[in-house]
Amino acid sequence: MAMGFVVLTAVGPDRVGIVDDISGLVAETGCNIEESKMAVLGGEFALMMLVSGTQESVDAVARAAPAFGEKLGLSVGCRSTREPRPERGGRPYLLKAVSLDTPGIVHSVTAVIRRHSINIENLETETVPAPWTGAPMFQLSARLVIGPSVALAGFKEDLLRLQKERDLDVVLKPVFAPGAEAAES
Repeated sequence: MAMGFVVLTAVGPDRVGIVDDISGLVAETGCNIEESKMAVLGGEFALMMLVSGTQESVDAVARAAPAFGEKLGLSVGCRSTREPRPERGGRPYLLKAVSLDTPGIVHSVTAVIRRHSINIENLETETVPAPWTGAPMFQLSARLVIGPSVALAGFKEDLLRLQKERDLDVVLKPVFAPGAEAAES
């Protein structure tokens, strides 16, 4: 039987039990949660979930999602997608950037990443008070897959230039298999 995949998204006011409600819909239709990301941003709950199952069961989730979300006071939708495939030949890296919070940091960092045709697998940001001073500190963490045709030295040079221009602290480290030591960049 053919397998299907959808990305289910949900956004709405945060409350206890949202994840249970949505995972219940997925289970009731005979589907499986492959991957998920969830966060509370301000007072809003946001969820992205990769759901798999037979094409029939995935279609059932997609049909039920809008009315189900309306009943819960959430905006819920589904979008068909393909089975996830790992990047072949790419080099996994972790990029972290920290600075005082100022507008445009995400854009300036992602512009450098894009200029080098590097794929962002995951990106998270947050603003937290600095220890001792309480100043708003911005933190960005991104998992990157750097393709074999990307010149790593050129990417690092552009990151160094960005650090100077934006007064950022940027660290780029390769990701190794569990148990292997990570080299410092």
